[in-house]
Amino acid sequence: MIGRSKGKNPWRTIMLSSNATLGPPAFFLTGFPGLESAHIWISIPICSMYLVSIAGNCTILFMIKTDPTLHEPMYYFLSMLALSDLGLSSATLPTMLSVLWFNRRWIHFDACLAQMYFIHTFSIIESGILLSMAFDRLVAIRNPLRYTSILTNDTIVKIGVGVALRAAFLVFPTSFLLKTMQYGRTNVLSYPFCLHQDILKVVRSDRRLSSIYGLMVVLTSMAVDSVLLMASYLMILKTVLSIASKVERLRTLNTCISHICAVITFYTPMIGLSMIRRYGKNAPPVVHILMANVYLLVPPLMNPIVYSVKTKQIRTRIVKKFWKDKGSREAS
Repeated sequence: MIGRSKGKNPWRTIMLSSNATLGPPAFFLTGFPGLESAHIWISIPICSMYLVSIAGNCTILFMIKTDPTLHEPMYYFLSMLALSDLGLSSATLPTMLSVLWFNRRWIHFDACLAQMYFIHTFSIIESGILLSMAFDRLVAIRNPLRYTSILTNDTIVKIGVGVALRAAFLVFPTSFLLKTMQYGRTNVLSYPFCLHQDILKVVRSDRRLSSIYGLMVVLTSMAVDSVLLMASYLMILKTVLSIASKVERLRTLNTCISHICAVITFYTPMIGLSMIRRYGKNAPPVVHILMANVYLLVPPLMNPIVYSVKTKQIRTRIVKKFWKDKGSREAS
């Protein structure tokens, strides 16, 4: 016969309150609240966006790699943008499909931190690349004769490496800060993926340091990038207005249209998501989830479409490649 233990009651250990942890905390991802029965149907347009995004960015990379006439600074930066879009899509795709297709909403703490790291890293990389592309347009318009001597291959590689390292090192400490905090045994997140601000909402200990550091990361990356972007375009506009010929002014501005569209596509959803978080607390949860999905899905989807349609060189190469393959198949 087993005697009663005079130590801790084992049932008391099991029936702990939700703010205690027996091990690594688990996170519960959220799909579209109230629309769980329609997740399969919702997944159709979302998966279509992923497929178009991946196919479009891979096409851009393939065209730039295989066509020597596209081995120019502008297209090197475009290939970096395509790589960052692929990285962003790959970071969100697994949990998105897991929630919508299989209703698997649990994610391990370390997996959540890893996803958060890659999402924010690729977002900051994209912001840095958009700034680099603005610098590319500025040099091409203000100093066309020195364009290739300023933006050499070595310079482009250094810019690309610098952009990637800045993002990687800025985001890296957030994972360690979040690791030191206390969570409930079960933590319900607001989206089908892990974001820094969303994880902070479920922290049960002091989160001021992590919150301040997160704000500092945004200010020193995307905020600085946006200010420098505007400054670059003010200088571009000043140069364009000094051109005497109206036709030349329009032709020069037309070389920036694709990049301006990419900037608008990237920053508009980000600002919209920030506004919803701050002022839309009474909005339905599905609105917050929709804005987060737009922020992460639309830029990788739209960038290859915009550049394929608005950039004559890429559009021409894609059309020629398509008709060449079609003709060879018909001939065989």
